[in-house]
Formats: sequence, structure tokens, C-alpha cells
Amino acid sequence: MLLEGKNIFVTGLRNEQSLAFAVARAVQHHGGEIVLAVNDRVREQAAHAASQLTRSAPIVTWDVTRPDELPAVHQFLGEHWDHIDGALHAIAFAPRACLGAGMMQAGWDDVGLAINTSAYSLKTVTEAVLPLMGDNGGSIVALTRDTRMAWTGYNWMGVSKAALESTARYLARDLGPRRIRVNLLEPGFSATAAATGIPGITEDAKVVRAPLGWDPTDATNVGDACVVLFSDLMKATTGDTIHVDGGAHFNVDPLTTSAVHA
Repeated sequence: MLLEGKNIFVTGLRNEQSLAFAVARAVQHHGGEIVLAVNDRVREQAAHAASQLTRSAPIVTWDVTRPDELPAVHQFLGEHWDHIDGALHAIAFAPRACLGAGMMQAGWDDVGLAINTSAYSLKTVTEAVLPLMGDNGGSIVALTRDTRMAWTGYNWMGVSKAALESTARYLARDLGPRRIRVNLLEPGFSATAAATGIPGITEDAKVVRAPLGWDPTDATNVGDACVVLFSDLMKATTGDTIHVDGGAHFNVDPLTTSAVHA
């Protein structure tokens, strides 16, 4: 099995439609062990989703925007594992003012929260696992969205994802000497609760053509791609963005979609 003996910290689980759930399920299927981190406001939903996994998994409640909670996460992880091999960053949030209404509507308090939660948190997740990543290094994977486009309604979340991608590259540079890889995975449009709640974004998704086809309700390919990134098969890849979207990223027609090239 690709992940036999590997421990993967999975953040961002919300429900069974979450991409984090698909990744957690794939990691277990390929022999890995997981610990889940969830936000307190969705803990009940997340716990129900976790109960649907093949094997039970410990759950730690964590608000990544609160630095005072990091020591408890360190302790929790240390109580369960003596080493960590990988981490999934599947965390994103933007207040309603940052989505749908246009760029000029949001103030810094809302924008700052979006960037902190969605981009700076990659550094925070890295801090959580770094003490338990030994000489063999590890793999950190963050989920993003194509930032070449100004997607309808995405607005400041798009800016946050651009910041996330830049953060990943700088972390990859800094952590490379420790053999820690940091990569981004850009899935095609997925029918998660977070995605479907963004005004206009589903309309853009309808006209993005995937040569291989793409089912927004099936996150299996996303989970499998993360497994490969967590495995030793891609141990020479870092600071990169891997597209898992049926080829849609090179086949967007700007004449038929309301998204425009950034």
C-alpha cells in the first residue's frame, strides 16, 4: 500500500461532501493513519462524517486563527503519534462581504480574516506538524483554486487563494533542506457546501469544459491525487500546483464564461 506506516494530519473536514473527507478516506484505503482537525462550529457534522470512514480517527477541535490553540494541537498530535509524514490543508473561509458583491464592498477586517484563515493558516498547519516531521521529511498538500481567473463572486477568496499559492512556494523553499515538500492541488469544481454557497460560481463551472470529463459530485480523483503526493512516488516534487480537473484548467473559454483571465 502506498501509505502503509504513514501518519497524515487532515484538516478542514466539514461533512461527507468535503474534499477533506475524500482525502481522509483515500489515505485510509491506501494504508495510512489519520488524525482529523475540525472547527468547533462544524464539529457535530464533522464527527458524523468521520464515523463513515473505514476506521475510526481521533478528532481535535482547532480554530487556526487562534494562536493560543496551537500548543493543544501539538500535544494532541504527540499523544497519538511519534512522527508525522504529511498534512492536508483544506481550510478556507471568507465573510459574506468578501464574496459576490464586488471587490469594493469588503473592508479590511473581513478581508484580513479571509486571508488569515485561507492563506496564512498554511503556515500555521505547518507549525503544527513540523516538530514531528523527522529526518525523513514529509509532504504538505494544500487545496487551491485556479487563480489565473477572476471567477464570478469569488472576489477576495480568489485573492486569498493567490496568497495561499505564494505561501506554499515560499514554504517549499524554506523547508526543502528538511526534505519537506509543499505542494498545491487544484481540483475541478466540486459540489461542496463551501463551493455551492459562492454566488455565481456554479454558473462559471457549467461552461468550463473538461476534455476527460468531470463529475463535481465525485471527489475520488482528488483523494487519490493527494495519496500520491503524500507517498514517496513524488519525493522530488515541491512548490508545484497539480491540476486534477479532467483538463479543465487549459480549456476555459473566456468568451462563454463570466470568469476573466487575471
